[in-house]
Amino acid sequence: MRLTKVALKRFKQFNNDKVKLRDGLTIVAGGNNAGKSSLLQALAVWEFCKVATVAEKGAVALTRAGRAALGLGIGDDEFSPINVPTLNHLWTNLKSSKIPDVDPDGYTLSIRCDWQDPSGNEKLLEFSLSLANDRLFVKVSDSNLADDDRVPVIAYLPPFAGISAREERATGAMRRRRIGEGLAGAVLRNLLLDMRLANLARRDQLAVGKTRVPEKDLVKLREEDPWELLQGTLREVFSAEIVMSDFNEEYHSYIQANVVKGHVDGFKLTRYPKYKPRDLMVEGSGFLQWLSVYTLATAPSIDVLLFDEPDAHLHAALQAQMVDRLAQLASQFDKQVLLATHSAEIIRTTSPTEILEVRGRTTPRFRYLSEDEQKVGLMVGIGSDYAPRIDRVRKTKRVLFYEGKSDRDVLRVLAHTAGCAWPSNVADWQTSDHVKERKIVWRSLRAEFGDVRALSIRDRDDEAAGTVDATLHDKNNGSEDGFIALKWRRRYIESYLIWPDAIAAAAGISTAVVKSDLDAMFGFGTIGRSWTQTDTADAFMDARAKAILAHFDVKAVKVAKHIPATALCDDIHTFLVELEALGRED
Repeated sequence: MRLTKVALKRFKQFNNDKVKLRDGLTIVAGGNNAGKSSLLQALAVWEFCKVATVAEKGAVALTRAGRAALGLGIGDDEFSPINVPTLNHLWTNLKSSKIPDVDPDGYTLSIRCDWQDPSGNEKLLEFSLSLANDRLFVKVSDSNLADDDRVPVIAYLPPFAGISAREERATGAMRRRRIGEGLAGAVLRNLLLDMRLANLARRDQLAVGKTRVPEKDLVKLREEDPWELLQGTLREVFSAEIVMSDFNEEYHSYIQANVVKGHVDGFKLTRYPKYKPRDLMVEGSGFLQWLSVYTLATAPSIDVLLFDEPDAHLHAALQAQMVDRLAQLASQFDKQVLLATHSAEIIRTTSPTEILEVRGRTTPRFRYLSEDEQKVGLMVGIGSDYAPRIDRVRKTKRVLFYEGKSDRDVLRVLAHTAGCAWPSNVADWQTSDHVKERKIVWRSLRAEFGDVRALSIRDRDDEAAGTVDATLHDKNNGSEDGFIALKWRRRYIESYLIWPDAIAAAAGISTAVVKSDLDAMFGFGTIGRSWTQTDTADAFMDARAKAILAHFDVKAVKVAKHIPATALCDDIHTFLVELEALGRED
């Protein structure tokens, strides 16, 4: 079963919001404090309310008949799904009191989930919460469930933490509390032991009346059994396996889980010579994070999985690999997965239709993306107060894309030499991305902020000189209305700085030495009148100017400060004209 809709009233950032959810894997993304984690936490609270209600009043309390029942009282020490300082932190602006004519019964917070049953019928269950004297009251406020309807099971996994060397066997309630407190590592051995015991029971069942498990049954077991899938993944990704020690509840106090590593050949792992098994907790955080995610993802009893930044301890390659495997598991086991992340790598490699953007205070609060350019807004932090260049684009509606870290400083110096004022209403955007990616960013900026105009300048590098015209326009990547794509006619911006007097002044050596080295080592010969022209000698057009400046041990900006106005090339003037036009007020 999968959730189709979630409605939230006065839960944390969500005053009155609804979101439709898709099947399979959903990447939940957005700026800081937009509400990514809060969405997952709301579902974790819904699951807790369901479990607590059934435990205290029976499954009938979830049905239509249960709507008339009194609320269930829960102490703050019994509330375990998520970690909050006090229970009023569940409410928007910490205000749990009722609003007259809006909340007549005092139940001011509600979380509703809709889903489809196996027959395709729409089902719903809503819990409402109130707070009185530091005691939480929960009741079923809406439901269309019948006695025999199955309700989705939701599991929440916050960022990994809490693992220790000694982990006791824990009840379901204790496990939920530990996870809710952000200590998923504190129950990891319990989950692994459950999986291993289920695997052993299954193997015993398949081997009844036989000396060993038949090969065809073993193949199927490896394809479907959670423990087998976990071990196969660990062998493939980490060249490792988990070894669980026997556990007898009458004798053992703690669950022991070790990691072994070695050479992998199919389903067989041969330990490295003299390798000693090591306790689980000494492994790296990335390994443990992956292990906890995969352990939960293969649990057969769970319908909906909630992962809050499971990529936090993984490098980029493992982040993308983990998401890809989660998508496979979601499909194989018919699970719904919501994964909240800040990872640009995950966003970049995920189809836009699988990305649910949480948009802070923007309406609508939730939207599934449809185009790749919409992903860029998430990757560069659109809408975030912590992205200064985004905020500047929002204000100016003008942006200059440039390539190298020092390029802007060089151009500012040359603009001053040319007598041109650098526009104060243009946002700077340094990026090594190709012009195609820059256009995607620009389109995303326009989608967010309206009529944003952009000027892009980049090096030609090893592209043919014929790919850029005399006005610096990039022939291979044409301009669009609102976006001008320019490219230097010379190899790169430093190629406009090879003026002997300027290099000599910057390096503190004589011009004669500079000219001699330019001629002998770089084949420049005499730099004459054609130096400033757009159509100039091939030696100037294709000069490896970065190597030349490195030879003289000078920085490009320092050389630029000594370039006289008479040595400014036509291409520089052409660019400055375009920049001035960009900054001109309409």
